[in-house]
Amino acid sequence: MENTVIFIIVSFALALVLILKKDSISQPFRKYLAIFALFMVICSFVLLVISFFG
Repeated sequence: MENTVIFIIVSFALALVLILKKDSISQPFRKYLAIFALFMVICSFVLLVISFFG
């Protein structure tokens, strides 16, 4: 359970940092980071739902 909570915090923190620093990151790199952050956030929501029902 602790690993899941840490993963959720890290994924949302990465998404927040990307949103706040979007102007200082180069365009091609920002695109791949945004896709990776979106994937991590989706995975964290899935893990959260699984932990509620499991």
